[in-house]
Amino acid sequence: MASPIMAPTSSIFGEKMESGLISRFSPSISAHRCRKQALNRVLAVMAPAQPQRSPATTGSVKHAMTMTEKILARASERPQLAPGENVWVNVDVLMTHDICGPGTIGIFKREFGQNAKVWDREKIVIIPDHYIFTSDERANRNVDILRDFYMEQNIKYYYDIKDLGNFRANPDYKGVCHIALAQEGHCRPSEVLLGTDSHTCNAGAFGQFATGIGNTDAGFVMGTGKILLKIPPTMRFILDGEMPKYLLAKDLILQIIGEITVSGATYKSMEFVGSTVESLNMEERMTLCNMVIEAGGKNGVVPVDKTTLKYLEDKTTLTFEPVYSDDCARFIQEYKFDVSKLEPLVAKPHSPGNRALARECKDVKIDRVYIGSCTGGKTEDFLAAAKVFLASGKKVKVPTFLVPATQKVWMDIYGLPVPGSGGKTCSQIFEEAGCEVPASPSCAACMGGPLDTYARINERQVCVSTTNRNFPGRMGHKEGQIYLASPYTAAASALTGYVTDPREFLL
Repeated sequence: MASPIMAPTSSIFGEKMESGLISRFSPSISAHRCRKQALNRVLAVMAPAQPQRSPATTGSVKHAMTMTEKILARASERPQLAPGENVWVNVDVLMTHDICGPGTIGIFKREFGQNAKVWDREKIVIIPDHYIFTSDERANRNVDILRDFYMEQNIKYYYDIKDLGNFRANPDYKGVCHIALAQEGHCRPSEVLLGTDSHTCNAGAFGQFATGIGNTDAGFVMGTGKILLKIPPTMRFILDGEMPKYLLAKDLILQIIGEITVSGATYKSMEFVGSTVESLNMEERMTLCNMVIEAGGKNGVVPVDKTTLKYLEDKTTLTFEPVYSDDCARFIQEYKFDVSKLEPLVAKPHSPGNRALARECKDVKIDRVYIGSCTGGKTEDFLAAAKVFLASGKKVKVPTFLVPATQKVWMDIYGLPVPGSGGKTCSQIFEEAGCEVPASPSCAACMGGPLDTYARINERQVCVSTTNRNFPGRMGHKEGQIYLASPYTAAASALTGYVTDPREFLL
């Protein structure tokens, strides 16, 4: 269970204003009358002469700041910032993809000129990933527009795909943008990363400010390298306790969203700390930050530690300086969780906040399982699913679709041995369990897409999915029923044909 703790002087909403902005105590009526009477008697008061005071030489007094405030202060070249301030921020990385890229490019050309040049060709990252393996002409055209712009502007980081029949014939192609950004070294502590995708907040796992923006803002950033941002207040989530072997980060973020609702963090930063968070690997931390947008969050962030630095060792040669929240930093709200007491969760249709215990949904018959996306298609996600299949020794009872996020994940599925399997890879375990063959890396059915998109829901079906949204029509058919779950729960459900608590196979 969570223990919400209201910071006594940190709220900036409603009546709980920050100390110093609104007094907590009102003068009594009698005191007011006394002052009025005194004013009637005293006509003037001459202040005694004071010696001239020299200007202070110690500089301005700085107040404590959160991680997000410190990152944005650096990026705006300000010594300090507070929630609610509007500042111009210098952007370190701008990412766009095949859905929003053409629109962003169009706005950039309209506002800056047909022959204008981007502000920095080495700070723009273009990643085709959404509607790739399709015969849809308009989807294919979007990728062509990206390619033409890359050539025109000499963009350094464009991860192209030309041969749609065999993704491995495209060495530059990566797959899902948020995971590719991390794997290719574009995520760095204390930087500002913006992307034309709401799940850009995924990169907050690296101790940086990362958030999604619209095409208009992205077009402006593309031409100037700047954006006007309002500083968000920060909510802190303290997760402590040993992580049970049947839980994953997906369960943690579903617990949090269910606790605060899908609007509970609207335009707020969500900072994740605690012993449980420190024990998570980088991919699990990405899962936490990935879904802050499902709570309305502006960004999610995890403090940098040795796990972060180890991951980055072979990813980037650029220097960075991590920042951390001050001990006395103001948090608008704090929630504490004893993770050791949590149970596997799902989010029932049609909201990520529609939280339920997996065991409470055991009578829900399903038609399919989908394991993939930026939230649930990473290497660790497939290793987790393989662990459940391996422990069961059974075959799946419903079609089980596997969509690796990137080429690297695809290679890991076929190359990495699963711990405790005697050397078997994920692909071997998936084949033995009767799963579908791992597909070409992309976003695939996570956002529906054209009718021929792999694993798209094209009829009224019930699906357990490791993706991040379960709104009507999200994965295709508007009457599809999507249960969001961890890879553990998804794999367990595939084995039974019903929504299933993974403890049935992991304990």
